[in-house]
Amino acid sequence: MASTIKVNNIQNQCGANIANKCGSTITLGASGDTITLACGASQTGFGRTGTVDWQTGSIKTATFTAANGVGYFANTSGGAFTMNLPAGTAGNIVSVVDYTNTFQTNALTIAPNGSQKIGGVAASQALSTEGQSVTFVYVDDTEGWKNVQDSTSNVIGNPFLVATGGTITTCGNFKIHTFTGPGTFTVCKVSTIAAENTVGYMVVAGGAAGGGLRGGGGGAGGFREGRNVPIDNFTASPLVANAPTNAVTVTAQAYPITVGGGGSGGYNAQGGSGNPSTFSTITSAGGGGGGQGGGPGPAANDGLDGGSGGGAGNEDARSGYNGGSGNTPPVSPSQGNNGVAGYVSPSAPVGYAGSGGGGGGAGAAGTAGPNEFIGGNGGAGVSTSITGSSVTRAGGGGAGVIQGSTPIRTNPGPAGSGGSGGGGNGSGTGTGSSGTANTGGGGGGGGGNACNGYNGTGGNGGSGIIVIRYKYQ
Repeated sequence: MASTIKVNNIQNQCGANIANKCGSTITLGASGDTITLACGASQTGFGRTGTVDWQTGSIKTATFTAANGVGYFANTSGGAFTMNLPAGTAGNIVSVVDYTNTFQTNALTIAPNGSQKIGGVAASQALSTEGQSVTFVYVDDTEGWKNVQDSTSNVIGNPFLVATGGTITTCGNFKIHTFTGPGTFTVCKVSTIAAENTVGYMVVAGGAAGGGLRGGGGGAGGFREGRNVPIDNFTASPLVANAPTNAVTVTAQAYPITVGGGGSGGYNAQGGSGNPSTFSTITSAGGGGGGQGGGPGPAANDGLDGGSGGGAGNEDARSGYNGGSGNTPPVSPSQGNNGVAGYVSPSAPVGYAGSGGGGGGAGAAGTAGPNEFIGGNGGAGVSTSITGSSVTRAGGGGAGVIQGSTPIRTNPGPAGSGGSGGGGNGSGTGTGSSGTANTGGGGGGGGGNACNGYNGTGGNGGSGIIVIRYKYQ
């Protein structure tokens, strides 16, 4: 049974016969105890610490009068209302916060008592900023209630994935991180919904260069794409892997990003292959270089294997050369298509017998020209709306031809065109055009003519790109 002690005054012992007692500390309770004032009782002498006691048990939804030392949660979702300030004396303090983040729709009016002032003006004020919280202290009769703290920030628990890195844009409820060079995708916080931690992605490798001197077109960089259905149903490419196939589920950590550069072209040489791009467990292979049109032998005239294969160069109609294989190394869905051999004439003299083949693209294989004077076209790329708008990438490079006044080239045709999605055009007189940067497009094959010694150079491949997409609200 609890005991009750009733006294009028508690003082420390102090007198002539009591040593070292005056001015000593008086202790109420022991460690761990709670000292409670009875309901309706008040205290003096302790003072306030500059804070309020928040009234969490009574959310305000209609006009009310505030009390000194109290903080209130105001819910204006049902309509605007007023908080009347109490009659202020120096040191009084009152706080209020937007409970439902609706002040911007239904304002909370703050009204002073009688002729007292708010910030030196005897008039009401409306709080109309979403998520606003305000603390007033009564200073004196000149200024009245002064706003000593005003937060217009709205710190809300975020249940969604949060990340940094690359160039960040938004599309509806989705955030998009685009990397056009090396970087880091850092997941700061994962979503509270496990399925939302599987991200969409597009990983495109660097495209290959075209071959020199009537060379084949460069193969496009490998194209790989993932989509987190049914959470995210953006319009994807035909190569998309819908989760859970090839899904990338992230955790709170840093993910290094590698964006492959394009291969380099050379004079009378096989085109350089592109470089791979990597995000997490997804790697796209660089495009295969285009074969050269003249030179020491079949090995250099073949197109190389890669994400998409390079087209073959052509010098000797009697043998012909091979296009490179796409989707190398193999993944499913496929990351690209084959390059092709060029046109082989059964009747033209050796050395003047063919044209180069087009490099493969993500959406189609390269093609051969219709005769020995017309270069093959690069294979088409594929389009996706992962960034919010439809963009085509990973087109193969067109093949080169040789144009000039020779007995068998009285009516030379055009070089091959690059495939849609950044593929470079082949050349009939010199250097093939380069693949477009950050598309993974293959470079065009080099050409040449009798006047410049047929010194055609293959165009460079286009660099790759990586895009990561996830729900952020």
